[in-house]
Amino acid sequence: MNLSPRTPKRKPSTRRPRAGSQVLSHESHHNALYAIRTFLKGRTCYDAFPVSFRLIVLDTKLNVKKALQCLLLNGVVSAPLWNSEKSTFAGMLTVLDIIHLIQYYYDNLNYEAAAADVETFRLELLRDIERSLGVATPPMLKDHPSSTLYDAAKVLIQTHARRLPLLDYDSETGQEVIVSVLTQYRLLKFISINCTREIQQLHLSLRKLKIGTYVSKNIPPEASDACTPYWPIATATLNTPVFDVVHMFSERAISAVPIIDDDGVVVNLYETVDVITLVRLGAYQALDLTISEALTQRSPDFPGVVICTASDSLGTLLQLIKKRRVHRLVVVEGEGGKKGRLLGIITLSDVLRYVIGEVGIGLGPAAESIEELSSTADKASTLQVPLS
Repeated sequence: MNLSPRTPKRKPSTRRPRAGSQVLSHESHHNALYAIRTFLKGRTCYDAFPVSFRLIVLDTKLNVKKALQCLLLNGVVSAPLWNSEKSTFAGMLTVLDIIHLIQYYYDNLNYEAAAADVETFRLELLRDIERSLGVATPPMLKDHPSSTLYDAAKVLIQTHARRLPLLDYDSETGQEVIVSVLTQYRLLKFISINCTREIQQLHLSLRKLKIGTYVSKNIPPEASDACTPYWPIATATLNTPVFDVVHMFSERAISAVPIIDDDGVVVNLYETVDVITLVRLGAYQALDLTISEALTQRSPDFPGVVICTASDSLGTLLQLIKKRRVHRLVVVEGEGGKKGRLLGIITLSDVLRYVIGEVGIGLGPAAESIEELSSTADKASTLQVPLS
């Protein structure tokens, strides 16, 4: 019988992962971003058009009330403007334009005068309202559908615009033709659909990438709203009057405000579209309602508040954009602290700026505040806050 010495079994290794694995993780993330940018440089705006779509174009001679009804009936929040006298593109009508108009009415007219004026107020006069309020007039942006998606994204980032009208020229008359509008959402969804493998490599957390605006303890002395503990994020409570939030929309050029309780826990989100719904119903006096009262008139198809934690990955966020229409995410604390407490807000502008712009891991003004306010790493999760 042949007996051979037994080979002792090795004990499983208890050594920590090498530091090089973290370097590889960062490298794969950077390589994925580079691949996405290269992909966008080889695709045109035409490529991002949906298979079937409709385009709503409004004449500048149309009165605001009819234009607003047209937007809401078609389920859109913006539309290109057309000057029929000159046969030229005349800019974009957005919800923020209507917010500025409400601000002007509330400051200068009584309810009866506002209700009467909106029946005849034409879209071509909206820029006069902006100048009267002292708010910035939106730039006259446009691009050609054959421009690369990368170049179009750069225009959106540089101008802080949420949408880019795409214009061509009629070969016979030489006149401008509005072809479509490229939005931040459409661009990011195009990326999420066509760059699946690259998105899986974007596994670094929002905490590390510094994507978004976060609550900061370093409040500058000149900040007018320095008394709020959630600076620089505009917030409201259920008892805040609607018009106070309208003023935030107009002054800050934002489209949503988190609604929080006394502990800073996010309970809802009030959006510019909610205000427009009130105005369409002619309920200008409803601007004196509290947010709690106004929410009872919100459309029943409101999708809810999409939230995330600072430890969710960029890839997870882009995958979410692929599945549902997301325009912003509210960053909250997870299990490690006061669950649901407001930490920050992430817009599509923030996401697009990071994906297209220069990569700066570990850089950014939000680095310190995130670490201070959320010291524990929560498990990645994307939740939905039920309506209160």
